[in-house]
Amino acid sequence: MAAHQRALDRAQPAVVFERVNLAFDDHVVLNDLSFSIPTGTMRILLGPSGSGKSVILKMILGLLKPDSGTITVNGQRVDTMPEHELLKMRADIGMAFQENALFDSLTVAENVGFRLIEEGRSDDEVDTRVDEVLGFVGLRDFAERMPSQLSGGQRRRVGIARGMASKPSLMLLDDPITGLDPLIAMTVDDEIIKLRDLEDVTSLLVTHQIRDAYYVATHEAVVDDGKIRIVDADPAKSEQIEFMLLAQGRIHIQASAEKLFSSDDPFVKEYLYKTLPPW
Repeated sequence: MAAHQRALDRAQPAVVFERVNLAFDDHVVLNDLSFSIPTGTMRILLGPSGSGKSVILKMILGLLKPDSGTITVNGQRVDTMPEHELLKMRADIGMAFQENALFDSLTVAENVGFRLIEEGRSDDEVDTRVDEVLGFVGLRDFAERMPSQLSGGQRRRVGIARGMASKPSLMLLDDPITGLDPLIAMTVDDEIIKLRDLEDVTSLLVTHQIRDAYYVATHEAVVDDGKIRIVDADPAKSEQIEFMLLAQGRIHIQASAEKLFSSDDPFVKEYLYKTLPPW
């Protein structure tokens, strides 16, 4: 019965937007927007500044309501959901922000375990899970440090660890790479790849960083002799990771990395100008 339920859950898309419209006064942000994110997959959301990428994340969380259309998350309508039910729904969603939003007065371990403590988990459960996720992002030895003692890349990795600590089925990553040195950014890219491939999490990555997005889409995490390695992805796997380019309030194109970067569409070519590989 449990296996049957898991199969049903995977057959159901994690996120569905159907003909969603939103405007702030005369400014149209989303215009008849429709897309879906299949359970267990990754979508990478691109688009010019102000195109509505962060608005979409807020709508998935139920923080913003559309003017019309429907939004479904893990099989539940969130656009009409009352606040007390939204709180329960959000418990199954992890978030990692560009700004990290770490508590400056708490240690790394306390930051990562904060949500678990709020959920009433036992001390042993919290300690075990915090140790597990800090090990996953390579920061187990930093558990007792304060956020001010970490580099920018380390703080982003703590943010990812905190987002995944409660084992959410859906992870939203809001531009977690922007502003980082390219070499440091790649360490964060690797954590996003590991999260996708080894934790079985449906994920939506919002970013302006085309180089990093391409890297995430074309690499995969594998376990070799007990060690995690990041390698070039099998072409069939890369095909399953799709980019969604937002423009004029709707998805202008949805395609794999190979198809996006070889597109002859004028808007796509303009948006990707001077970002095509090799960088």
